[in-house]
Amino acid sequence: MAFRYGEYHDGPDPLAPPYDVRAALDEMGDAILSGSTPVHALRDLLKRGLPGGQDRRGLDDMLKEVRRRRRDLRERGRLDGTLERARALLDKAIGQERAELFPDPSDEARLRESELDALPEDTASAIQELSSYEWRSAAARQTFEELRDLLRREVLDSQFRGLRDALANPDPAAMQRVRQMMSDLNDMLDRDSRGEHTQDDFDNFMAKYGDLFPEKPRTLDELVDILARRAAATQRMLASMTPRQREELGNLINQTLDQAGLSDQMRRLGEALYARRPDLAWNAPERLTGEEPLAMGDAVTALEELADLTQLETALRQDYPGARLDDIDEAAVRRALGRSAVDDLEALKRIERELEEQGYLLRRRGKLELTPKAVRRLGETALRRVFASLDGGRRGDHDQHDAGSAGELTGSSRPWRFGDEQPIDVVRTLVNGVRGGGVSLGERPKVRLTVDDFEVAETERRSAAAVCLLVDLSYSMALRGTWAAAKQTALALQALVASKFPQDAVQIVGFSNYARVLQPDELAGLDWDMVQGTNLHHALLIAGRHLDRHPDFEPVVLVVTDGEPTAHLMRDGRSAFEWPPSHETLELTLAEVDKMTRRRATINIFMLAADDRLKEFVDEVARRNGGRVFSPDAERLGEYVVSDFLRLRRSR
Repeated sequence: MAFRYGEYHDGPDPLAPPYDVRAALDEMGDAILSGSTPVHALRDLLKRGLPGGQDRRGLDDMLKEVRRRRRDLRERGRLDGTLERARALLDKAIGQERAELFPDPSDEARLRESELDALPEDTASAIQELSSYEWRSAAARQTFEELRDLLRREVLDSQFRGLRDALANPDPAAMQRVRQMMSDLNDMLDRDSRGEHTQDDFDNFMAKYGDLFPEKPRTLDELVDILARRAAATQRMLASMTPRQREELGNLINQTLDQAGLSDQMRRLGEALYARRPDLAWNAPERLTGEEPLAMGDAVTALEELADLTQLETALRQDYPGARLDDIDEAAVRRALGRSAVDDLEALKRIERELEEQGYLLRRRGKLELTPKAVRRLGETALRRVFASLDGGRRGDHDQHDAGSAGELTGSSRPWRFGDEQPIDVVRTLVNGVRGGGVSLGERPKVRLTVDDFEVAETERRSAAAVCLLVDLSYSMALRGTWAAAKQTALALQALVASKFPQDAVQIVGFSNYARVLQPDELAGLDWDMVQGTNLHHALLIAGRHLDRHPDFEPVVLVVTDGEPTAHLMRDGRSAFEWPPSHETLELTLAEVDKMTRRRATINIFMLAADDRLKEFVDEVARRNGGRVFSPDAERLGEYVVSDFLRLRRSR
């Protein structure tokens, strides 16, 4: 069976990733190389939006829109509109009744007037007493019925968004249907709590009462969520009023539910909803500053939307531990910002998802980390930055995209042996195949190769170096603003050695109160240590062990620091800190410098501060070791370190 390999022309590459996130990673890399952590870099990228000028909103744009909507809702009106309307209708009915009674000189008329005079100031209590009053005025009776219809519609609309229109006309049959719906709903919730509910039960319920629920829920859970959010908004409305308003409106609600025969069913429903969604802010007050009085149903709707926007704002900020875009409720985004915002959110989620799926990000124990693949790319970015600042005319100081082999070609070749890592000599290999008679003629001539036909190009071994970069991680590096440059330099040097000098053995050591070896995959996410102490003594000990493991390699030691040694490692393994530096700290550190000198390792120091103590110390190191001292600006640190490393490699 023959196979042919080539470029795919029948449409999009089926093996290509669904979304190329390298541009997103590069934008994150700019922040990481400037000292940010992967978590903050990703969060800042998602806040700004997709790279490349695509017309998509970032989280910050959505957050601004949410905050604008919240401000508009708060300024929409007052919460006591229904209470004010009820008082106005009550006063109108009483005024119409008085107008009817005034011309009548009878004692009965005066008695009725005294009853009206004795009505309580509380609106709910006054309506309760007038429920059994025999109205003399037909207009007053009609106004009072209008008042009761208003309360019935508004109270039920505050619980069920669709009932205001359903009860627009006073119809006993419509009210009976609402009572039956409430009973069926509570029974369905009871069955669900016992594990007996099925989707068919819900479908049958919606077939009978679907017109009462304009949100068109598809499951019982969706219906519960809708009703619970509205019930919680009603409670927040009461909590947002003055004590007197709260008492009056609460009494009106209870009285209206009693008269409608819904008091027990509504209590059952409220308890069930609270038990299922106790996480909602049931009694948190809200402040509305508008002048227009809102009807009760409209006020509850406004508070419901405010609660949605408040939760959405928290999710969009993404400033809590373990925050992910999956925490943002798409339904809340759709309700608040529309369908286009859901598309924008999905595009942002795709960035986060693809960064993980394509192997750039890893979540470990809730913490976001860069993978070695991402660190390599960031190292290449850091290296490009460094080379971009170097003089392009200097020989050898240019970028190289291929790693090359670990030796120089001699121009000769030899037969391939198992285990050889030298490059295949393609020309000689093909010639051997032709000479061996492995050619088949035809429409497509073919050369058949055997193992004996392969030859490899001979190389001469390059000199290898054991590279130690010692990077100060102490708190002062962050205070002086030099930490980002040090991290970028470490990444650039790691990438340079991996690409141009793969035969070298590089080790990066970070030191503060203690020293530790830094693995390549942790460099990008590395942060400075909020501790006191610059333990160069410990760092030189670790670097010495690295050099001893590679005795045939040329030793290269580079130190990046902004302060003199202020800590050393004691015999029991603990770190001893003292400032100004103790005589013992300086003595032990310089002893390690002398050991480096005996190893033939030149120590070059890159000094990021200009205080006198540090100058005095590095001058002593240079005198003992023969190395050089540099005092670069933080922005040019990478250029100095890489240039010095390349100079050392060329000289060897």
